Amino acid sequence: MAAKSQPRGAKGTVGHPKSALNLRLLLAAFGLVVCVVLGFLTARAGFPLPAVILGLLAAVAAVDLVVIQRRRAARRREEPGTRHSLFE
Repeated sequence: MAAKSQPRGAKGTVGHPKSALNLRLLLAAFGLVVCVVLGFLTARAGFPLPAVILGLLAAVAAVDLVVIQRRRAARRREEPGTRHSLFE
């Protein structure tokens, strides 16, 4: 399944919101860093269950980063030369 960006000129609606990919990228990167650091600290403190849960959340954040990057690349291919702000 190929990743597609939102059609050019289309505005987000309540039913079909426009995705803020750059903001999602920032939040996923933050979540990845926080989960890795806290997972490492909880593992060192001797709490294996929270460390495993945080490791799983870090893996989800890493997969989300890959998906976001693929969608951003598709958007760049469809709209060459267009710069997007954090919230677009």
